[in-house]
Amino acid sequence: KKNRRRKGNLLNEMSVRSSEHTRAQLALLWVVVLLTVDAINPVKIFLHVFPQVAPWHIASFSIGAIIYIFITELQELLYYAVKVFFTSIVSIFFRRVEAIGVKNIPHYGPVLFVGNHANQFVDGLCIMTTCEKKISYLVAEKSWRRRVVGDLAWAMGCVPVKRAQDSATGGSGMIIELCDMQGRNSGEKSRSESDSGGSKEGLAESAIPEPIQISIKGKGTKFNEELEPRGKILLEGSSVALKILDIIDNELLVAEIDIASDAPSVNVNGSNYKIFKRIDQTKVFGNVLDVFTKRGAVGIFPEGGSHDRTDILPLKAGVAIIAYSALERDGINIPIVPVGLNYFRGHRFRGRAVVEYGSPIYIDPNTLDDYCKGGSQRRKVCNDLLFRVEDSMRSVLVTTKDYKTLQVVHAARRLYESKKGQTTSQKQDMGRRFAEGYKRLMLQTKGDPPIEWLNLQDRILNYQKELADLGVNDYDVPSHKESDDIDGTLRKMRLPFTILHLLFVFALSSIPSILLNVPVGIAAKVYSEGKRKKALANSSVKIQALDVMLSERITLSIVLVPTLWFTYAMILYFFSSFDGPAISLSIMSMPLFSYMSVLAAESGMIDIKDIRPHLMRLNPSTRQRLNALPATRKRLQKELRNFIRKLGPVLGEIYYDKELDWKSIQQRSRLSSSAIANVPNVAVKFQKQL
Repeated sequence: KKNRRRKGNLLNEMSVRSSEHTRAQLALLWVVVLLTVDAINPVKIFLHVFPQVAPWHIASFSIGAIIYIFITELQELLYYAVKVFFTSIVSIFFRRVEAIGVKNIPHYGPVLFVGNHANQFVDGLCIMTTCEKKISYLVAEKSWRRRVVGDLAWAMGCVPVKRAQDSATGGSGMIIELCDMQGRNSGEKSRSESDSGGSKEGLAESAIPEPIQISIKGKGTKFNEELEPRGKILLEGSSVALKILDIIDNELLVAEIDIASDAPSVNVNGSNYKIFKRIDQTKVFGNVLDVFTKRGAVGIFPEGGSHDRTDILPLKAGVAIIAYSALERDGINIPIVPVGLNYFRGHRFRGRAVVEYGSPIYIDPNTLDDYCKGGSQRRKVCNDLLFRVEDSMRSVLVTTKDYKTLQVVHAARRLYESKKGQTTSQKQDMGRRFAEGYKRLMLQTKGDPPIEWLNLQDRILNYQKELADLGVNDYDVPSHKESDDIDGTLRKMRLPFTILHLLFVFALSSIPSILLNVPVGIAAKVYSEGKRKKALANSSVKIQALDVMLSERITLSIVLVPTLWFTYAMILYFFSSFDGPAISLSIMSMPLFSYMSVLAAESGMIDIKDIRPHLMRLNPSTRQRLNALPATRKRLQKELRNFIRKLGPVLGEIYYDKELDWKSIQQRSRLSSSAIANVPNVAVKFQKQL
């Protein structure tokens, strides 16, 4: 029934869009008819009836009206002009951007979009180009002040936000010791027990962990001079800042952290630290609320900064404060729509992206009184909302602890799938099932999974490495229903046709690529690599800082491409015999030639990759490795399915159910201290089944 309902809604939406498109076409054609036939041209009829009115009168009035509309609707016109521009940019730099769950976006009224921050400025572009709503993003003031980036952000109606980390300074001395203050007096009640009346029932009812107070001891530090209460410090190598509660003296202070497991560790020889000054964001929140009162949409990346990790960073409290402030000040219960930005080779040119919109979440109006009371009650409801937002974000992502695990998850998904032609939504769902199953297995076995899985995981990774070395994709390897050697695959590649096609596209794209794309591509690559190294050196959360590379390439290309075209225009004007129209036509043709050469070059690169296995077959040892791939894949697929068949019954709904409520699954995974509530120990059951 759900599938039929969704299909019906999709058909209705497509029908509405089709009818709007048809009406626009008919209106445009009718205008052409009116302008073509003098007898029915309304302007000429009006001039004939009123001969005292001159044509320039009507033209002047129309120009004045155009100027008035342009001035009054400047922000709207700029936004959609920038959207058209970025749509073309995204189509050039990405091979494909797919949107899932667009029906979950409310059609009317204000919306708050919350997304993971995995690709710096590109994240906002992917949401902007796949969503029909006009979105005002919260953008870092540091980026707002950059030329090009800041100018485009202004045209998009973004709201600048001053971040503490952008003005962070290094602290004097070193931190040498962290101590949990709740452990120094065992007879003293913790704050969580006091709030709940000291009862176990009160603790059980609260799913929100109380903040942990930590005493911080320094050596050679100047806490009194450099720090202030309610500011923050960030230890070297940590991703979580500590909020300062009280400064005792120059070498001792008291801070707090929301979750004890997030507390940073101190090196034996001491740790350096950064100082984050407290920033008043009242004006920023007011600007955001003004957008909501105009029934607009706001986009925010609650992790605070972009990163290249495979999991979500701790969320900042701003998104909760914004949502509650809208309910408190204007009585608007803002729908919070989670957006999952899933990138595949997202930092490289012509990668792929999947933008998944989840169902919106809302604030419980009954919690508004607790928010208005402030103090620990406000903290509790804000943290509760933050956890719900985090659960909803995870429900539209495939998250793992590291890249190796993510590689295993995607490889296992491809091996397990029994049928081709699955939709992107189905692939995302299957990826989340494998990621959640892997997480449950590791947590329930306390990081010591069955030896059968460890061996299988190593063989899957080796299979992936073998595919990469041989230049063959997994979908190119014949399945058990096809040929048992690699020749079937190579025959399907049609070597003669591939070579001819390669030569054709090379000839087609060589001249425009060399003149229009290669200079910009080389400069952008060098520039983005320098920015990556700088970002990595200044960040404590980035792994390789790959998240900044594509954004910096796009930023530089926006400047260099028009500059290159202008240079060619000057060369044609001064050093050629072309007249004005010929030069104009040449310049106007450059965008088309540049884009077509990108597509042709991409097609040629695919042909080169297809030819590589044929060339490698000339080596006898490589031929044996290629011939072994189908049998290896068949064996791995069988072992993986057998393993999942044995493990599946103890994984519960992610194994049995066809449709899953990923929000509730992520919530249970977060709340249960043993990872999954009401799920028996996987290791024990699995060993019994073996």
